[in-house]
Amino acid sequence: MRRNLKDVKRIVVKVGTSTLTHSNGNINLRRIEKLARVLSDIQNMGKEVILVSSGAIGVGCSRLGLKERPDTIRGKQAAAAVGQCHLMNIYSKFFAEYGHVVAQVLLTRDVIEDDRMRNNVCNTFHTLLEQGIIPIVNENDTVSIDEIENICNFGDNDNLSAIVSILVESDLLIILSDIDGFYDGDPRKDKNSKLIKEISEINDEIKSCAGGAGSSLGTGGMITKITAAERVTNNGISMILANGEYPEILEKILVDGEEIGTLFLGKRGEA
Repeated sequence: MRRNLKDVKRIVVKVGTSTLTHSNGNINLRRIEKLARVLSDIQNMGKEVILVSSGAIGVGCSRLGLKERPDTIRGKQAAAAVGQCHLMNIYSKFFAEYGHVVAQVLLTRDVIEDDRMRNNVCNTFHTLLEQGIIPIVNENDTVSIDEIENICNFGDNDNLSAIVSILVESDLLIILSDIDGFYDGDPRKDKNSKLIKEISEINDEIKSCAGGAGSSLGTGGMITKITAAERVTNNGISMILANGEYPEILEKILVDGEEIGTLFLGKRGEA
């Protein structure tokens, strides 16, 4: 299955706030530059790339000199408005250095649930991909509070990336986080926890291994990643959960077929 990944055509890559920022909350420019370079090279191979990027609130907090996420919804929305602008500017600059154009796509729950608007979004995605443009997707936190309040099934970018994967009919979803993959326990608390390299079925036992929320600057956690995996695999799309500390692993996964992270197999058995 891993070797078959080199044949995938359309890939959704999701990066979390912990991947885009340093532990002190400041933006990690070196890692974003590497991510842009790697995704550009993957696009140069003839593949289609969609990037789902968290980080608007985290970057906004850094830009505003805040050490923690604001407590109020309006404070978080203000940070998101500042952060989204700054983050897209950085993405645009780095991708342009490698000859690629990016486009911002901000989504809300009502867009996905309305048939007409969802169809319009799909048409936009397909047009961008046909023109070789890399869509960069986030939830529109300045008008939607789903992610801010961490509402289940859409209110986090793990599940947003799953929804985008289904909308664009991707071949593979890769979620880059601050953990090497899915473990049978919490490796931060239990050193005996073991990495599970491949999961063919998301059952109650797998769900019981998922813990709570992630970093203080993000909203996700392992439970949101399992929900995302369940969503895409039920639609025949495979998913890989891996560590985003070194974006170069995307090439090792997609080109070299290395067993990095955890592979959740799509229900139709397609990689």
